[in-house]
Amino acid sequence: MFDDTKGPIEHFEWGQYRIRGELHSMDGVGVGKDIFLSEEGVQAWTARRGHKLKPAMVGCVFPLGVEVLVIGCGVNSALKVLKKTRKAIKEAGVDELIVAPTPEACRIYNRFYRQGRKVALLAHGTC
Repeated sequence: MFDDTKGPIEHFEWGQYRIRGELHSMDGVGVGKDIFLSEEGVQAWTARRGHKLKPAMVGCVFPLGVEVLVIGCGVNSALKVLKKTRKAIKEAGVDELIVAPTPEACRIYNRFYRQGRKVALLAHGTC
């Protein structure tokens, strides 16, 4: 679904990422299938529950002061970003919000990262 040897996200397929050489998957490897990636590294995105993205599920990003938040809404775009969540992101000072299917979100994250932008990715790795 997605490959980029320059990284930091090097590979993505259903439920599985390779980030800076480390595997993260729904099979219990690494941090799992839902990730939070920033300049501080990759973490499990444990706040995500269900397929309606609520403000509390994105709050982990706010203390980082990112310019751009990329949300990978799943391979089939099952994750929906509620209006109140979009509002909370804007009110937290995030300049740009990009919501895309997870393979495209990985591409976008890598591009902004390589441009030196302060970017974070919240990505749902399946549906």
